[in-house]
Amino acid sequence: MFQTSIDPSGLIPGYMRPETAQGIFVNFNDLYHANDNKLPFAAAQIGKAFRNEICPPQGLLRHCEFTLAEIEHFVDPENKSHPKFSGVSKLEIFMFPRDDQVSGRQARKMLIGEAVYKGIIGDETLGYFIGRVYLFLTCLGIDTDRLRFRQHLENEIKHYAVDCWDAEIESSYGWIMCVGIADRSTYDLLAHSAESGVPLEAHEKFAEPREVQSMKMNILSISKGKKKEHLPIKKKKEKEHLRVFTPSVTGSSFVIERIIYCLYEHLFHTRASKDGDKQQNVFRFPPLVAPIKCTVFPLGKNQQYEKVAKEIAKSLIALGISKRIDITGTSIEKRYAITDELGVPLAIAVDSTSSVIVRYRDSKEQVRVDVNEVTSLVKEVIDGVSWDNVLQRYPTHPS
Repeated sequence: MFQTSIDPSGLIPGYMRPETAQGIFVNFNDLYHANDNKLPFAAAQIGKAFRNEICPPQGLLRHCEFTLAEIEHFVDPENKSHPKFSGVSKLEIFMFPRDDQVSGRQARKMLIGEAVYKGIIGDETLGYFIGRVYLFLTCLGIDTDRLRFRQHLENEIKHYAVDCWDAEIESSYGWIMCVGIADRSTYDLLAHSAESGVPLEAHEKFAEPREVQSMKMNILSISKGKKKEHLPIKKKKEKEHLRVFTPSVTGSSFVIERIIYCLYEHLFHTRASKDGDKQQNVFRFPPLVAPIKCTVFPLGKNQQYEKVAKEIAKSLIALGISKRIDITGTSIEKRYAITDELGVPLAIAVDSTSSVIVRYRDSKEQVRVDVNEVTSLVKEVIDGVSWDNVLQRYPTHPS
């Protein structure tokens, strides 16, 4: 843990948490009860973590304080299948197994289902979370060709883990670990139970009692001179109605600042201006994660157009859509350039009181949309409707 001083004199040491997960583990009994005493279940937490990892050459990525988001999934150690594994089993991702690293091979594409079947990934639950992390990162906008999952080598795997994979993203700093997915087995719950004396266990009730055979050896011995005779071991059949066990944990840890930094690198590019005389900066944030979803501006200094623009902005606010309204009256090309540099996916140009122009940032294509439909169109695009679908439904407008 990160050591610091917590009093004015500096004589009393304090320790800051290296991860948020331990707060979940010590509260396992309450979480288990909240889930009706059933497995599997998961708990998530986000907060600050602290590590002594200052590295000046990587100052944007390695520092003392960072934001950690963690998911801890509790499962029966005797059954690590996952009911939703089929949803990710056919994902083909770049994987870098331990054996490939040792033999000097490169990361290769592989189906998650195939990796679990071959034993490269230990079980379905671990494979499921690898798949979900892949979907999460690519949904944010991470380039699939610059994302890989690397298995920890035997000499680097943590003491608490049976198996561990890192989601690594390629950036100007090289391959950066951004998410860790680990099968932590029963280590954490057993360690907390041993220190606190509080059992952190789950129960499985049998539909029908199970008959088990137990063996008992009588410790009593009878001395006959120098010889000792032990009584025989007794075998006994018993019926069990309940199984008590310590759950296994599969944890996923997301380093938020690193993910955001890699997003900036992957989504930034430059392109020629309309006249071709200069390069313009563009952030290609997907509509889902773009901080500002839409800009609205009237063309020219026209009070009627300004009124329509303000009404559209008001409608966007009512739908919970973040927007930017620009009534400065500068040229439309300049306003589009500002919109692109901010990473805003959609721009609405008001040049009429009945219909408006909607422009898509990545392709610079434009469509003409009725004023009464424009806010619902913006909402659809944010919710995942493709721009190709929009082009099929609305008349195009020349750029």
